[in-house]
Amino acid sequence: MDKKFLDLLICPITKQPLEYHADKQELWSKTAKLAFPIRDGIPIMLENEARELTDLEVKS
Repeated sequence: MDKKFLDLLICPITKQPLEYHADKQELWSKTAKLAFPIRDGIPIMLENEARELTDLEVKS
């Protein structure tokens, strides 16, 4: 994903910046403890599509 594009995205719940994890194709919101998937290069920024981050992932 393009770094400029990523800098524009924020968590739809907390309005905080997201972390891009290329290996998992996800955008993480550690504050909300959610991982938003990226499918076919498109971030899916819906809470009901996100998975919960584990405690280990939040602390990393």
